[in-house]
Amino acid sequence: MTQSDRNIPDSERRPLLSRTSTAYESEARSIKQDEQRPISALRSTALGVSVFVLIFILTCNVSLMTTIQSPIAEELNASSEVTWFNSAYLIAVTSLTPISGKLCQIFTPPVYLLASIVIQSIGILTTSQARSTHVFLAGRAVTGIGSAAVTPVAFILVTKLTPPKRRGIFFGLINTGYTTGLACGAIVAGALEPLVGWRTVFWIQIPVSVTAAIVAFLMIPREEKVDLGDDGSMARKLARIDYFGVLTLVITLVLLLYTLSSPKIDFRAVALSVGMLILFVFVEFRWAVEPIVPPSVMQSRANLFSGIATVGVMTARWGILFYTPVFAIAVRGWKPSAAGALLVPTNAGFATGGLIAGFFHIRRTGSFYTPTVICFALFAVVQFVVSQLCTPDSAIWLYIGALFLNGFVVGALLNYSLAHLLHMTPSSMHVIVIPFNATFRSFSGSFGSAIAGGYFLRTLYGNLHRGFKSIGMPHNGELVRKLLGSPLLVQKLEGDERLVAIDAYAGAIKATFLAGVGLALIMLVIQAGVGWVAPDDEDDKPGRSDRGGLQRVVSGEPATS
Repeated sequence: MTQSDRNIPDSERRPLLSRTSTAYESEARSIKQDEQRPISALRSTALGVSVFVLIFILTCNVSLMTTIQSPIAEELNASSEVTWFNSAYLIAVTSLTPISGKLCQIFTPPVYLLASIVIQSIGILTTSQARSTHVFLAGRAVTGIGSAAVTPVAFILVTKLTPPKRRGIFFGLINTGYTTGLACGAIVAGALEPLVGWRTVFWIQIPVSVTAAIVAFLMIPREEKVDLGDDGSMARKLARIDYFGVLTLVITLVLLLYTLSSPKIDFRAVALSVGMLILFVFVEFRWAVEPIVPPSVMQSRANLFSGIATVGVMTARWGILFYTPVFAIAVRGWKPSAAGALLVPTNAGFATGGLIAGFFHIRRTGSFYTPTVICFALFAVVQFVVSQLCTPDSAIWLYIGALFLNGFVVGALLNYSLAHLLHMTPSSMHVIVIPFNATFRSFSGSFGSAIAGGYFLRTLYGNLHRGFKSIGMPHNGELVRKLLGSPLLVQKLEGDERLVAIDAYAGAIKATFLAGVGLALIMLVIQAGVGWVAPDDEDDKPGRSDRGGLQRVVSGEPATS
């Protein structure tokens, strides 16, 4: 430790909570990576393609709703429930992500992945055949339960089957799968729906995903399994899952997201959600043998603040992803397939920003505090620019350029924040920090869908009522209800009704993006509170690992002994 480090206040390193060592921390120190078992080029290619396809389908199921929600809402008479089309799916994915690693340990990755895709297929089939809103939402939730396995298995396979110096490349390919799915899902669904109907858009995924899962099952080496030191029977391993923690977390998320996505906020549900969150923290900190969220994560200011900042800024980002196609359909009058294409530049920017930051800058250990904070500030600026361009007559090339910059900045931001988080946490905890940082990111999809969706619907509802009242049509409630769930309906209107609807949609989208600006500024302050002083980490002691090892993995650098 240098003299300057000694002069730094003790609060810079002190955990937020008083409890110190946990079972997870000692467990993390004991994890030993097996030697890499090389597999043939043909086998690795087949495995990589199959996992890429599964990730593609996972993310397609998010963005496809932006271009096909109108016919679904019209057929199922579900105009006021459209925000739940994505929320039901994303909440299920988010809730199961924390325990996916444990399930991989119990069942092994190939078995867990194949079983999960079977569940996913059942959910997709249910969705495609739904004749009511409740059945449709149940199908979306089951699809999310099955899809939750894809991301953890992908990261585990990269960790187990690739040498450290190449993991950064494969992690980048996983992120590419995400951005490709988000960009293409809206385009493909928007193009297919007028030709074959929305039901086919769903069930056609089943043979593709099942085939990919079978290929992955056959290609994954059978000796590859996650071993965290529990040699007990399967029943004993299942018994060690923190079921009560899962239950309280799911109830917390469902209550909170339900009320935030509703046309009117129910503060009783918010209060109950806060109470369940407190109970969840108590369970994880005092009761659970193997908690979903290790107490060490909640103790650490760096982990907690970085996680909150990540969720917040990505929530604002998801608002862009959800409502950019809606803007193109309702305000600019584009066809759904063309509207979905607007997601291509912003996702291309996301991939480019992350790769450039990782390849050219994140090539060392140490603090990335300044570039992280700068990226948070730039994100707020670019988000504001996007919001100001949400008008019927703005230059579309400016709008596309702003979308690209929005994605570019947030892609770099996520890489910098993870690299800085690894600097701020002991190396023995990196194996826990990385997956839980990914879990925080997965929360943002649910929060983005619920918070942005609820705020958008409430704002649109008010805009429509005021607009119709201004033209002498104050009692047009049925049209308002239909417009809430169908952006396509805007362009079918005529005269003053059409102008009111366009202005209402443009104003609601602009207000939603501006709310994202305010959220991003709050997250900037929280991220700044992470600090920049790394904890003491005596690498020469037994059980300690190289502090920069996994950080080099992120940037693609080879690890050194």
